[in-house]
Amino acid sequence: METIKAVFWKPDPQAQVRKCNRLIRENTRKLERDMFQLKNLESKTRQYIIQASKRAQRNPSQAKQAAAETRTFAREMVRIRKQSSRLATSKAQLQSVQMQVNEAFSVRKIEGSIRASTGIMKDVNTLIRLPELTGTMRELSQELMKAGIIEEMVGDSLPDDALVEGEDEEAEAEVDKVLGEILKTPEVPGTKIDAEPSSQEPAESEADIEDQEATLAQMRGRLEALKS
Repeated sequence: METIKAVFWKPDPQAQVRKCNRLIRENTRKLERDMFQLKNLESKTRQYIIQASKRAQRNPSQAKQAAAETRTFAREMVRIRKQSSRLATSKAQLQSVQMQVNEAFSVRKIEGSIRASTGIMKDVNTLIRLPELTGTMRELSQELMKAGIIEEMVGDSLPDDALVEGEDEEAEAEVDKVLGEILKTPEVPGTKIDAEPSSQEPAESEADIEDQEATLAQMRGRLEALKS
């Protein structure tokens, strides 16, 4: 029935604004879930850094290996924080789009017409290029075009390489900042590590070393999953 109506009559403005708001809420919830996962991943990475540092203190023969591990985990921490920052910015843009869309429909209700908004079009162009939001943002852009709020379709999504440009060569100063923040803190809540008896230290250190590659692979896999 709705399809038949759409052929002979213009879309219902109230139905349009409801659908636009629904799509924006879906995107916002998706970003919030991803941000929550990144927060948990950051907390775990912090624990890995502290564990590696503690192991170096307990077993000097493993100090070089542990130092390399702490820097590797710190680089992952930098990547996580950058992605978290990007998602937070995207969420703010989404909220801005929602406010502007509702305002545009309110003006239409009063004046009987609607004007295209370059501000909304700019934000939508930015958001649709994110892999996390491409599908639902493309649907939202189509609805906004039907309503006359934006005038043209947006471009393709950004490749992952563009989103993480420069992350493979993180500035050492940034890594040092993360390590200084974490390791110079006397005690980080939720990351206290009890020392094991000295007789168990060699076996524990060997097990930790064997787990590092698997741990890093899991972390990177989670980061990639959040981008797909």
